[in-house]
Amino acid sequence: MSSDDPITDFARRSVDVEGVVKTVYVAGSGPAVVLMPEMPGISPDVLRLARWVRDAGFTVFVPSLFGVDGAYPTAEDGTEVIRRACVSAEFRAFAGGGTSPVTAWLRGLARQAHAECGGPGVGAIGLCFTGNFALTMALEPAVIAPVVNHPSLPLDDPAGLELSDEDARAVRDRVTRDGLTVLAYRFDNDRWCTGQRFAAYRALLGDAFDGRVLPGGSANTSPPPFFADVVETPHSVVTAHLVDEDGHPTVRARDEILAFLTERLSPSGPCGTANRHAGAAS
Repeated sequence: MSSDDPITDFARRSVDVEGVVKTVYVAGSGPAVVLMPEMPGISPDVLRLARWVRDAGFTVFVPSLFGVDGAYPTAEDGTEVIRRACVSAEFRAFAGGGTSPVTAWLRGLARQAHAECGGPGVGAIGLCFTGNFALTMALEPAVIAPVVNHPSLPLDDPAGLELSDEDARAVRDRVTRDGLTVLAYRFDNDRWCTGQRFAAYRALLGDAFDGRVLPGGSANTSPPPFFADVVETPHSVVTAHLVDEDGHPTVRARDEILAFLTERLSPSGPCGTANRHAGAAS
């Protein structure tokens, strides 16, 4: 019987960004990675991913944005969390709303995490409802390793990107200027994150968008009730629909994400080298 996660191996912090305070769970050491939760919150599967990030040599920061921290995702509770998030002023769940305001707070978290942890920069992993937030966080110069997993917003436009036109241009310019790569994942039959959405990312970012698609038949067939009864489609590549077996496509995706973070955030990686050269030039 699955149960809630007590989150006892993380430090629980209250983080203030320009007067707005949110709970953030922190663990590990090394360069910072901000891991944002998927619907309906910081579930045991999200925490499993956070521990994998921690164990790969990073300080992982998991901000509480919605739901009950550590809760096992039930259909009833998850549906209520979605309802509240969709009417929240912090999120733009539908087409035409532009960029979600909460991303400004997340960029502030990334700045603080970078100041604390050092290194070339910060990684950002978005999941589902927060998937695109990892891209928007790249407006913060400290964020150099964005990972966009099965982004589901806007919910009513399969080709939308949950970005204002101004932010879309700014993100494209930042990615181009600094040579960033945006890593992304989805299942091929995911109705919440379709091929149209990945095509829109590629249209915006060109070759900087590394969108990888897994066969839906490889998804975990026994996810928690929220994913089985509400999501109703293969969706969460490295959390609820991951199959934790050596060599499995979803485990390979997880390992690719960890390798991407290691390459980008290592002092000897491309971003670390660039930063050293820039420091020497100045």
